[in-house]
Amino acid sequence: MTQTTNRHRVTSEVGRLRTVLLHRPGAELKRLTPRNSAKLLFDAIPWVGRAQEEHDAFAQALRDRDVEVLYLSELLQDALEFEPARDEAIAQLIGDPRWGDQLRRVVEGHLRDLHPEDLAHTLVAGLAHEELKTAHGLVYRLMDELDFIIDPLPGLLFTRDSSAWVGDRVALTSFAMPARRNESALTGLIYRHHPRFAGIRPVYDPSMEHVEGGDIMLLGPGVVAVGTGERTTPAGVERLARQLFAADLAHTVLAVPIAQERATMHLDTVCTMVDVDTVVMYPPVAYSLEAFTVTASNGDLKVSGPRLFLDAAAEAMGLDRLKVIDTGLDPVTAEREQWDDGNNTLALAPRVCVAYERNVETNAQLEAAGIEVIRITGSELGTGRGGPRCMSCPILRDAPPSP
Repeated sequence: MTQTTNRHRVTSEVGRLRTVLLHRPGAELKRLTPRNSAKLLFDAIPWVGRAQEEHDAFAQALRDRDVEVLYLSELLQDALEFEPARDEAIAQLIGDPRWGDQLRRVVEGHLRDLHPEDLAHTLVAGLAHEELKTAHGLVYRLMDELDFIIDPLPGLLFTRDSSAWVGDRVALTSFAMPARRNESALTGLIYRHHPRFAGIRPVYDPSMEHVEGGDIMLLGPGVVAVGTGERTTPAGVERLARQLFAADLAHTVLAVPIAQERATMHLDTVCTMVDVDTVVMYPPVAYSLEAFTVTASNGDLKVSGPRLFLDAAAEAMGLDRLKVIDTGLDPVTAEREQWDDGNNTLALAPRVCVAYERNVETNAQLEAAGIEVIRITGSELGTGRGGPRCMSCPILRDAPPSP
């Protein structure tokens, strides 16, 4: 297959992956404690060294298949070499209403004195109360010494959530959870200021209604499914549909309601694609998940349905049907492996995917269906509830073959 000359273009979930954005976990994970892990949306305290080893192995598995791996922290540091990017990054932070005027002036001065590498580190790992020795004033004195002045961003590990490419445009997402909102600010800063992304035009931005990247699924050229549940709101789906239609990036958007609970926080926790006409799905929802079909009509939106998601998706994609691979052969195994991100596979090409090795039954089902499974370890990476798809933001894929 011929590689496109465009450096940024994604039209499906399964076209051969060429370039991907990852974030290697670091000091921000070391900030997690039993005291703050729930607020920062982690279910356990990860062993950071092991998480880094697992992530390095994940990145190497991608390189072994000729995928270019970009690291978010390196791109951020590069962008911060430019003064406008530094000014923007600091301006985004100093508006925090918790600080008060005195602390705000001290923090701003501290940030402006940092080298780009140190500033990038602080933006990601946060700034603890005890690390700002020059601070003073009422707000600072009344803070607990274990509090953060700038919160760490352990969720950056899941680069899929803060941005998603649709065609040659990027959607900078709008997080529902306060703990994650600075992630899209940093990602946006990279796309606006790093020379690699010069001239790109975002199709969505964080000021809009809540939409998270784990809910955005490119079923095929022109067909986008968007989950709506705990994180992405119906208003967000509607706004995204309008933006995609106006930019001629899609002809159909499927709004897919999912349960509003942590186990199914995004659409990609229950369904991902492994071939142009095949999905891997959590059995309890495979034949009950519904979708509303949204299309453009005379300058407005036409909404029809609901119908079974599998039927609505197949029709929008021009298929007779979508093939389904169930995860788990019995209800208990299926529930366990769904929780452990068995459905959260990353396709590197049609019928080739990366998956956590711990999901033994799901991987066996995939292989029985003729899917090549590249297994990676994820005992520590999974503590934030995310698998290979969550940990990767494709930036360039080849066009998918016809079903």
